[in-house]
Order: sequence, then C-alpha cells, then structure tokens
Amino acid sequence: MTLPASITPELIARLSRHVAASTDATVSTVEVFTGATLATLPCSTEQDVADAVAAARGPQAAWAAVDPQERMAVFARFHKLVLDNRDTIADLIQAETGKARRYAFEDLIEPAITTAHYLKAAPRLLRPRKRKGMMPFAIQTTELRVPKGVVGIISPWNFPFALGISDSIPALMAGNAVVLKPDTQTALSPLFGVDLLYRAGLPDGLITVVIGDGPTVGGALVDSADYVGFTGSTRTGAEVGAKATGRLIGCSLELGGKNPMVVLDDADLDVAVAGAVTSAFANTGQLCMHIERVYAHESVYDAFVRKFVEKTGKLKLGAGYDYKNDVGSLISTRQRKAVAEHVDDARAKGATVHIGGAARDDLGPAFYEPTVLTGVTPDMLCHAQETFGPVVAIYPVRDDDEAVALANDTAYGLNASVYGRDLARAKAVGARLRAGTVNINDGHAAAYASIDAPMGGMGRSGLGRRHGVEGLLKYTESQNLSVQRIQVIPPPKGIPYGRYTSIMARSLRLLRKLGVR
Repeated sequence: MTLPASITPELIARLSRHVAASTDATVSTVEVFTGATLATLPCSTEQDVADAVAAARGPQAAWAAVDPQERMAVFARFHKLVLDNRDTIADLIQAETGKARRYAFEDLIEPAITTAHYLKAAPRLLRPRKRKGMMPFAIQTTELRVPKGVVGIISPWNFPFALGISDSIPALMAGNAVVLKPDTQTALSPLFGVDLLYRAGLPDGLITVVIGDGPTVGGALVDSADYVGFTGSTRTGAEVGAKATGRLIGCSLELGGKNPMVVLDDADLDVAVAGAVTSAFANTGQLCMHIERVYAHESVYDAFVRKFVEKTGKLKLGAGYDYKNDVGSLISTRQRKAVAEHVDDARAKGATVHIGGAARDDLGPAFYEPTVLTGVTPDMLCHAQETFGPVVAIYPVRDDDEAVALANDTAYGLNASVYGRDLARAKAVGARLRAGTVNINDGHAAAYASIDAPMGGMGRSGLGRRHGVEGLLKYTESQNLSVQRIQVIPPPKGIPYGRYTSIMARSLRLLRKLGVR
C-alpha cells in the first residue's frame, strides 16, 4: 500500500523540529496497515524533559500576562487551520494507527469542537470574580484564576490527535505552557497539531514535544511538570497518580473501562442494534468509552443477538486511505495477540462465538474480525478485564434491577448506555449506573461530544474531568485576593478587644438577619 502523497520526508523533518532531543538517538514508527517503516523521529532523554520544562517557564510567564481574550486569537486561527488541513491530519492518523478513515475524521475533528467551545467559554471562566468579603464594604474579595505553570500532557495511541491536542488547548488557553508526551508510535499527528499551533501564532516555546519510552520519558515529565494530564491504562495511571501525589502536584487521569449497555424490554431494537454495533466496534474497539458488555432484557435477547450478529456481518473490514471501510486495523500485532487471547480463552471455556473470532493476516499484520460472544462466564478473561478490541459479550437479564446490578459489577466506571422508548424510565435506569458518562439511546458519542459537560471516570476509570468547566479550570489555581478597605481585623486603634467582640457579635447578628451573612 502506498502512503498518501501528503506524508513526505520534508513534512516529517519539519515536524521533528518540535521534539526536544539533544542526542542522535532515534526511534522508528510503522505504517500499521503494512508494518513498513513510516517515520524515524528524534528520541528524548530524561534530561531533555527536564530542560524542556525549564525552558518553557520564561515563555509561560509572558503568556500568562496576556489578557485571556487576546490569547484566543491564536486558537481561532488554529481552529481554521485544523479544518483546512483535515485531509493531511486524517492521512497521518490512519498511517500511524491503522484505523478506518471515519474514525480518523472523528479523531481530528474533536480538537476543533473543543477549541470552538473554549474560545467562547475560556475568557468568561478565567475572568476575576467578586466574592463576598468577611465584612461588607470593609473587605473586598476577588477570586483569580492563576495558571499552574508548565503542564505535562501524556497522551495515548488510540486517539492521538484528539487526546494530545484537545487536552493541550485548554491548558494553553488558561495561560500555561505545555510539554506533550505522545505515544511514540502515534507521534506524527500530535506533532502536526503542534505545528499548526505555531503556524497560528502561538509564541515560541509554549508547547514542546518529548518522545521516548513511557516509563522513562513520561516518568521524567511527572517529575518536573507543575500539573499532569494522563490518558491511558489504569495500571500506568495509578503509578502517575502516586508519583504526582508524592510531589504534591495535581493530576487528571482518564483510564480504562469495561463499559456496559442496557437494552430495556421496550427498546427499539433496530436503533439499539445500530448503536451497539457502532459503539462496540468504533475505532476497532480501541476506544476507552466503547461498549464491551450488553445486557438485554430476556424478552428481546434472542432478537437482539440475531439482529446484532447480522449487522456485524455487514461491516466492511479493511485497509485504505478512504471512507470505504467500516473497521480498520488494531494498532499492533501485540494488541491483536491480547485480543485473540481473550477470545480464545472464552471459546475454550464454553462461550459461543457467533461471528468473528479470527485474525485476518490477508488484510494486514494486525487485523482482527469484529467478534460477538454469548455465554461468557466470570472465569473468562473477557468477563471483567478490559479487552480493548473489537469484541463484545451479550448477556440476558430478567429486569431493570438485574441489569443495573450486573452493569455496576465492575471496578471501572467510565461510560454506560441505556436503550428504551420510555425516556423517563431509561433515564432513571441510567442515573443508577455508576459511570462518569451515561448515554440514553446512544452508545458513547452523545455524552463525549457534549463539550460543555464534564467527561471522566469513576472508580478505576480515573479521576478528574476533561471538557466542561473543570476541563479548563483544572489547569489553574484559585487565588483569593482580599483588600481590607476599612480596618476591622484586628480592631481599630483605641477600641479595647472586649468592646470589639461585642461590636462584632452585634454586627454579625445584623448581617445574618439582613441575609448578608
């Protein structure tokens, strides 16, 4: 397969200049569709990371002094550049991930949506806010939002452009500098995003990329940044959180999920099946929010399974830099092996494989068929462990209570879904599910794409939120700036303290009666 014409040695060389690297060490990435070498990139050392953070502090201080409304001009131009360069971005994303192009488009469009939202929201959220002082007129109090400083963003391989750039945008808007550590295999598309930010007029030095081994380079970033945003596995996220806590810095962690869907007995099965197929096999199942477990009411279970298998069979699996395929490749042969292990284990222990369950070497080195299982039991690997591939298990349930109990029987709590015609009932079921996002009559996109609302996990799915108010303000510290205009603390000169206490007591009673305090 020939690489798209947009991916040239000159482009890769230009993007490489954004990597902080002081040695001649390099690392190679592959075109996932074929396994051929895609790019050779500079490799950062631990010292490079520390130097990058230190070098960002000067530009960050100057950037923080710029009025937030003036900062937005950079991001308005960036928004336009993303949309203008969408074909090149999609080419890069597909080459380094192997995903179907429709999901490459979803990957690239997310930063544009996020940027558009915060272009309006950020100046309002960041402006100083008057707060009630201890004593009206005497004390004037203002809440300020102060940037954290240098923010470290550690982004994953499954949505490299979306999660690398979208997490960086609000951090930059809030007045911070960013040091971004993408997954090595998927560094090209976030590097292109960084290039677009500088083309949009972002001041030099405000965003730098470091590339290298996760524990080494990522660990060094946690050791030196002022705040860390991490998206990835629960195991690694726990290590990042522990290290950040040890340094007394904040962090946000979006981690794994074993996401459930509940299909009520009154659900429109055609709608539910279409949504389930999309959310189970979107991005070849390599989506933190994708559905891995479906609990269908026993009265509709057989029909749901039949329709689901039938629709899954119509999905087109293949490689190509166009919109002809519904499902692309897994990220690597290593990931394919992990997915196959879950399916083979389930099959060996008695689960039924209705469709799929096989690798497709004829299509590429890391392809695996969309797979539908029933009869999955707790002793099987795929019952409770995150598979992170195109595999879904379907279970019958007797009623809403059993569906909720089984859906909540997990250490994770990232995303969930409920399908039903009676919206009041479906929403009531959804409100009982322990998950950071819950979608009614949709699998995952409705909640995630609603950028004005927070998105994140409960339990072992992480802490903190992206999107919404917290998605920006987490990159700031709140500062209380209080001015004593009339001396009331301590008592003015000449008033004995005993007399002062009587005056204060009467004043507080009056303020309480007036509703001021």
